[in-house]
Parts: sequence; structure tokens; C-alpha cells
Amino acid sequence: MNQISAAELKARIDSGEQLNIIDVREPGEYAQFNIGAKLIPLGKIMGMQIDEIEDLKDQELIIHCHAGSRSMQACMMLEQAGFTNTVNLSGGMVAWRQLP
Repeated sequence: MNQISAAELKARIDSGEQLNIIDVREPGEYAQFNIGAKLIPLGKIMGMQIDEIEDLKDQELIIHCHAGSRSMQACMMLEQAGFTNTVNLSGGMVAWRQLP
């Protein structure tokens, strides 16, 4: 698993790069604030309910949560399931919301 900072991710989004971003927070958290990522709560990933991203196994997946720990767990679980390029957003949405 690799790491990406909020500033690096924002720069890539702002440049128009097509990214696979997964939000592993709960639906209520997503409804309050999100950056447009695909919502797949950590519980679904832990239960291997990941059919909707199965075709992304060899592509970069940027995973984020609120502060970075759930997304780290998700990265580890996805790697065990054969995903080869998971990236954890360091600091999660906490870090994102602190960007200038």
C-alpha cells in the first residue's frame, strides 16, 4: 500500500486526472461531506462485497475515510483480495478539509 497526501490528491483531481477514489466511510458521513468518490463502506470491503470494483484490481485505487485508519484497513483487505495498487489518503477527510 502506498500513501498520498491530501494536497497531492487535490492537485491530481484539479489537473483533471481520471482517478479511482473509494470512500470507505458510512453513508451518513458521506452525506455530510464528500469529494465525489465511490462510496463502499469498510464493512462491505471486510465482507468482500466488492463486485463493483473487481475490474479495477490492477488499477490504482485511492482509498479514504475520515482520518486514515479505516482506509488503511481497507487497503490491506483489498490487497489480500488481489488488488495490486492501493493508495491510502493520509489523514483522510480531516486532512482534506484543512487544505487552503
